[in-house]
Amino acid sequence: MTDTQTAATSADMAMPLAGIRVVDLTSAVVGPYCTQVLADYGAEVIKVEEKSGDVIRWISGRSRTPGMSGKFMHMNRNKRSISLDLKQPGGREALLTLVDTADVFLHNMRNAAVSRLGVDADTLMARRPNLLYCGIAGFGSDGRYAGRPAYDSILQGGTALASLLSGADGEPRYVPYVVIDRTAALMVAHAILAALFARERDGRGRVIEVPMFESYAGLLLSEHLYGHSFEPPTDRLGDRRLLDANARPVRTRDGHVCITTNTDAQVNKFFTALGRPDLAADARFATSLSRIDHIAEFFAIRAELLAQRDTDDVVELLLAHDIPCMPCHTLESLLADPHLADVGLVYRGQHPTQGEIREIRPAIRMTGFEPAVRLPAPHIGEHTRAVLAELGYAPERIVELFGCGAAYTAPDAPSHP
Repeated sequence: MTDTQTAATSADMAMPLAGIRVVDLTSAVVGPYCTQVLADYGAEVIKVEEKSGDVIRWISGRSRTPGMSGKFMHMNRNKRSISLDLKQPGGREALLTLVDTADVFLHNMRNAAVSRLGVDADTLMARRPNLLYCGIAGFGSDGRYAGRPAYDSILQGGTALASLLSGADGEPRYVPYVVIDRTAALMVAHAILAALFARERDGRGRVIEVPMFESYAGLLLSEHLYGHSFEPPTDRLGDRRLLDANARPVRTRDGHVCITTNTDAQVNKFFTALGRPDLAADARFATSLSRIDHIAEFFAIRAELLAQRDTDDVVELLLAHDIPCMPCHTLESLLADPHLADVGLVYRGQHPTQGEIREIRPAIRMTGFEPAVRLPAPHIGEHTRAVLAELGYAPERIVELFGCGAAYTAPDAPSHP
């Protein structure tokens, strides 16, 4: 638990990470999504921003007031924001005072910027020996790419993901979702949780580095190293079940349906359900290994069997035979999915300055606490004055910091005592 902390309510104290303070110097997606996860578990996350604010405030669509894009709000709930100019002595002093109260310090800056600002691991851990210091990097510090800039699209190409999505024209394509940022964020979160657990045992601080390139390359290769897992190789690179051009949603008469039949029993039931039990006995499709060798034929027959049936009928028929399937949603139909309505994943909430918004509730359930939106996503520096006061800054000193520009709060931010 931190030694300088805001008073927690009894509800807060029931949360798994209650009493853990995270100082978050990240922006865009990977860092903020990681700290959103920690905040949802009850950590007190203090987001440190420049006067211009997190870039995702501005590049993710229009908002009702400046700098409050939908994507920003969905990744920055349950956090407080302070704005400091770390190039000014007063701003840097305020950050160091805040770090003195922290359990976790997280950044996604390059090493040169970290050193220039004096927030490197050696400096901060000399002040706070049990600090968990976490840096998110594009590339690991031991390799030749260390220090290069990296974004999700850069790494989708660099990890071969974009090439795996090449269409019939042979042109590589990006996944229209920042999949590497989001995946790396979860890796960072679980590394921090592991380090927090270890610190409970030995009281030691730790330096954590999570390189995005290696992290995702490892995931992708574990899927597609395939026959090259052996030396000499037993087969080619790439899982052909996933890479076949027909490994995609299957067209129906009125849309598309997604089906997975991994086991021999599922394939048998699939052919039986669609009135072709003879294919279940076909040697080409009888076993998983034979299907690999005839995967294009299997997919072609599957497409033919479903092309003249309606999506709803296909889903009902296959589920009756316990075969995994779903309609292939669009964004619009996903929002209208009845199961998501049942569990209340997306609901209407009120933001203090944005009015009625769609909130996305945390999907995880755990006995003993109910994750919820406790704090709305903040404006730039919305809590600067309040946090400085909690750190022991006198009112006149706070006025000085704001007067010289070392501290800042956006004009449209709600006020906090």
